[in-house]
Amino acid sequence: MSETKNTRVLTGRVVSDKMDKTVTVLVERRVTHPLIGKIVTRSKKYHAHDEKNEFHEGDLVAIEETRPVSKTKAWRVAKLLEKSRTV
Repeated sequence: MSETKNTRVLTGRVVSDKMDKTVTVLVERRVTHPLIGKIVTRSKKYHAHDEKNEFHEGDLVAIEETRPVSKTKAWRVAKLLEKSRTV
């Protein structure tokens, strides 16, 4: 029997990399308002584990759910989707 691993994967932008081995990722999603019907943007910040401190502010990353690493961390950065553009 093969078991499939059902881990949630989210895409977001790194908004903070000040902590050691941790990045804060802002995930935005667009939903329809139940009463008005207008499309609104909902956002949430997740702390994700970054073992090698390789992701920096402005990077677009994919994060996946994992076992709790600390009190606030239950996600880890899976891969880099787009490097930040520095001017």
